[in-house]
Amino acid sequence: VQLQASGGGLVQAGGSLRLSCVASGRTFSRHRMGWFRQTPGKEREFVGYISWNGGTTYYADSVKGRFTISRDNAKNTVYLQMNSLKPEDTAVYYCAASTSSLAPVIPRGYDSWGQGTLVTVSS
Repeated sequence: VQLQASGGGLVQAGGSLRLSCVASGRTFSRHRMGWFRQTPGKEREFVGYISWNGGTTYYADSVKGRFTISRDNAKNTVYLQMNSLKPEDTAVYYCAASTSSLAPVIPRGYDSWGQGTLVTVSS
């Protein structure tokens, strides 16, 4: 699948943003979808993932309780709702798709990546 992420921007601390990731192709519903983020000079960091049918979600401790991943398979879209944003959430956010059996919390567990969307949280 090909992925296109959008929705990033500048927000004040405590605010909210919703990122979207639209997939092309007919196999979206077969893919586990993940969100990662990256800041300059650092490795890509796992944010969370959602199973192919939305029945399972899992989040990094750093975002648990503040971020929510959902998906709409009819629209080939996965979402990342980010609430109570903090300056340390500033990063480029990437969506990724996987049919792999590798662990869903590492980048190697994903086959396709979107181009990234920048989220900047001001203090």
